[in-house]
Amino acid sequence: MRDNPFHSLYQVMTGQIHDQLALGSYGWLTVVLAWALFWTGITIAAYALAIDPTQRTLKHISVFAMRFIAAGMWYLGTLWKLPWPVAHGFKDWLTNCVTYSSFQWQADIMQFFLTNIALVQPVIYLLELFFAFSLACGFAVRFTGVVAALFIVNLLFGLYNDPTEWVWTYVGIACAHGMFAVDSAGQSLGLDHLLSFKRILPAHSRLAKLHALAS
Repeated sequence: MRDNPFHSLYQVMTGQIHDQLALGSYGWLTVVLAWALFWTGITIAAYALAIDPTQRTLKHISVFAMRFIAAGMWYLGTLWKLPWPVAHGFKDWLTNCVTYSSFQWQADIMQFFLTNIALVQPVIYLLELFFAFSLACGFAVRFTGVVAALFIVNLLFGLYNDPTEWVWTYVGIACAHGMFAVDSAGQSLGLDHLLSFKRILPAHSRLAKLHALAS
């Protein structure tokens, strides 16, 4: 049977993909988290549309749609990096980055991560979960765009010599996240826009300045 994106989305949102089924009775936690991210992002976007007419443009709606889809990509990635026990998929990915890396120094770093995978995997899981939250809700998207682009560039170099990979895929993903950062995509129907529009953070406070830098 041929699959399609809509059926795949249905499977993820109902806990039916392999990575979720492998968790047994705990698989429902990934479903709850997926629905929470989905509806939180949609609610923030709808609220921004309702209170600020300047957000009702094709540009803002398009930017929101693109970062929202990118959030889904990162969330799917977390499902095969769930910590404890060590995920075989994540272990294989690190192994390939050691084997096919463009540079020996990077291969050495990846080997260090592979040796300490039990400690590294939870960090990577939480980082990608933050990417998913940030892009879905439009929070600190400039920061996320930069870090995520660097994360993908690491994959580009790490898998550059892998004959089963098309490295331009990673170039495209890195460029997309770079554009999220350059365009401050959280200002389009996102929490970044609401925080500044509603003046929630005290003006000229350190927190406001930090958010301005990250968003």
